[in-house]
Amino acid sequence: MSSPKANHYFPAFVKLDNKKILLVGGGNIAYEKLVHLLDFSHDIEIIAPLICEKMLQLAKEQGINYQNRLYERGDIKECSLVVVAVDDISVQKEIYEESQDYKCLCNSVDSVEYCDFIFPAYIKEGDLTIAISTSGASPAFAKHFKTYLREKIPNNLGVFLSEMKELRLSIPKGIARMKMLDKKARDFIQKLR
Repeated sequence: MSSPKANHYFPAFVKLDNKKILLVGGGNIAYEKLVHLLDFSHDIEIIAPLICEKMLQLAKEQGINYQNRLYERGDIKECSLVVVAVDDISVQKEIYEESQDYKCLCNSVDSVEYCDFIFPAYIKEGDLTIAISTSGASPAFAKHFKTYLREKIPNNLGVFLSEMKELRLSIPKGIARMKMLDKKARDFIQKLR
């Protein structure tokens, strides 16, 4: 078994319920991060002196709080996650260092040295979420591989997963349930080949 590398990230799906997220920045990249975050949470606050029109519109539509001002020390005090989408490396560094004091996970766009986590390319289709990462080696490959995988997802997958969820909730736990659900999943995949 090889030892962990510095830029390898543990693939975990994090439940964001009751976790406040701060997004610092108001440009196109910040907008993209907001779109991704909204797939999983609405407890988001935006701080930026200027916010692009499409981001402002989305924030208003989704009821996201925003403040037109520069980041100030202490803004992340109550946050579990901060995303720094600004070009100024000194601001990225400052926020990252402060985030460590508050045990707040930090992502600084395009500066892996100031990241506790990265945004993978991902596919979200109902209950299915597939995340793809190259650990920063090639975000372009991850993006194109995501497109490739998305084309392979069958149209009836949502219905199948809803049925599986219903069965899982309605049948008592145990070996019989586990075997039955495993067989249904295996049969579904087999039909795709």
